[in-house]
Amino acid sequence: MSTEIPSNAAASDSAVPDAPAHDNEPHRGGLAQRLNWLRAGVLGANDGIVSVASIVVGVAGATSDSGPILTAGIAGLVGGAISMALGEYVSVSSQSDSERALIAKERKELEEMPEEELEELAGLYRAKGLSEETARQVAVELTQHDALAAHLAAELNIDETDVVSPWHAAAASAAAFTIGAILPLLAILLPPLAWRVPVTFVAVLVALAITGAVSAQIGGSSRIRAVTRVVLGGALALIATYSVGALLGASGVV
Repeated sequence: MSTEIPSNAAASDSAVPDAPAHDNEPHRGGLAQRLNWLRAGVLGANDGIVSVASIVVGVAGATSDSGPILTAGIAGLVGGAISMALGEYVSVSSQSDSERALIAKERKELEEMPEEELEELAGLYRAKGLSEETARQVAVELTQHDALAAHLAAELNIDETDVVSPWHAAAASAAAFTIGAILPLLAILLPPLAWRVPVTFVAVLVALAITGAVSAQIGGSSRIRAVTRVVLGGALALIATYSVGALLGASGVV
């Protein structure tokens, strides 16, 4: 079967079993996935903030009645959370199905042609720069310890115990969206009537700045650039929806 040369640190560490672990270095398995989940949670909250804020601000532009604002906000929250959960479930299900199929294929190949798979594993380590003897020894020792795990890590960069659950992903996405959506709902309903829209604008833009900074920190990118993008985008969305609501309210359409 076609293979890929492992690029992650975990695969490299396999060639040196006795190498000491360093707690301050991101070489432990699952770290990249946890960071991806954290980033997805931040972006999900960001979506909840912008989506529901745009809805409630747009309705507030047309009417000052709390009933329609609350109804629209809750509808946006529920609909958005379900949509996010469904999208994440479908996406992660496809990824999970693909990973499980690859794991099953690798397990079958190890059962049917173990010698060929051993040579394949040794070849991967030779390609990484190990000598013939060392590569063979590493492949043999890893195969004796856990042949399937060794091949999954070296060939496919997959951990059999770390396949993402689509149900967990869906629940996390819905929760993140809901947490983000609660902020604009509170900001538009709690202040006095004259302060509703200004307070919502300020609260939403501050929250977006925070999520942008956190996302940049996780990804190692520029905080200023990330914050600027997300704040400007959120401000444009709020201005646009409020303008539409105010125009419809003034025209008597609603």
